[in-house]
Amino acid sequence: MVKRLVAVAVACAVIAVIGVLAFAEPGESSGEVRLTRQADGSMVLADRSSGAPVLDLYEDFDCPVCKQMHDAVDGTLQRLAREGKVKIVFRPVTIFRAEPMRSNSIRAAAAARCVPEDNWLAFRSRLYAMQPAPHGVASGFTVEELAGAARKAGAVVDECVRSQSYAKAHLEQTAKAGIQGTPTVLLDGRMLGNEVFDAAALERAITGGDGVAV
Repeated sequence: MVKRLVAVAVACAVIAVIGVLAFAEPGESSGEVRLTRQADGSMVLADRSSGAPVLDLYEDFDCPVCKQMHDAVDGTLQRLAREGKVKIVFRPVTIFRAEPMRSNSIRAAAAARCVPEDNWLAFRSRLYAMQPAPHGVASGFTVEELAGAARKAGAVVDECVRSQSYAKAHLEQTAKAGIQGTPTVLLDGRMLGNEVFDAAALERAITGGDGVAV
């Protein structure tokens, strides 16, 4: 009798799981959403088991327009990624050739490679919050400032940040990317336009739906 009850319970549990999967929304996250660092230094925020579209985001941490985009849509993008509706690939690059912007950008990007995955998104937000201003005039993102920002994000990586050991790799990857301006945002390889500055419009582009107020 006990064995029979156990068998019935297991069967019910299996049916329940099948029911949940059957009624899951298309694109809904069914696995674990993780932030993962790739060999090229890019960071992927995704449920790898989903068939969601891929959003490649090329950004320069010293770029004021990138900060504008971050402030406008970052919350929406992260929510969509956690819902399994988009796979985000963050690709830091350095587009500036003139100083002090170029050195600012390189120091920040090299420091970002030092920060562990668990703390990277928080560090990225701190970079935009402390972006040197006025743009084109102000030097900033000093190694001490960057090490301090990493600590505030929960990562103690002072030595790595100060050494700038990832600067060369960052510049090599920037050259391979061939990006002329930032932010450059590609959705499954298609370049997006002004919708990247509007949370609802960007969500519509990604999901094909009406978007939500954020």
